[in-house]
Amino acid sequence: MSVPATHRTNWTAVSLTATGVMAAILAGLLIAAPRKDGAIDWFAPMIRGGWMAWTLPVALFFFTIACLLVMMTILAIRYPEAPRLGVLQIETTRGDRLFISLLGSAFICLIWLFFAGAPLWGALALCLVYAAAVFRWV
Repeated sequence: MSVPATHRTNWTAVSLTATGVMAAILAGLLIAAPRKDGAIDWFAPMIRGGWMAWTLPVALFFFTIACLLVMMTILAIRYPEAPRLGVLQIETTRGDRLFISLLGSAFICLIWLFFAGAPLWGALALCLVYAAAVFRWV
């Protein structure tokens, strides 16, 4: 079924709306973050007595994953793509490459923790290089 010529999707509005919603969620997370002496306490639990250690870094991690999924969904709708054959000789889409880069990044961080310990800033840099390589060549 084709879309009538009078009905066009305003992708700028869609993108700005998604950005606004995600910015509001981020603001809510930062407002809800526990504070100690007026500053954000990065490692205090956000939910006292909760079953999981919901600290601000954990919440920001899941927020980042949610942002990536929203962005990939908008891209998939706006610019549909056919799977491509990369260096691994398997067909992958943007979503597949995102999954491969997230999975590989988890292993990079675990290996970094084993050999170098915290903090993970160096591992984050490696993860960004790895993700760029996956999206370029896989």
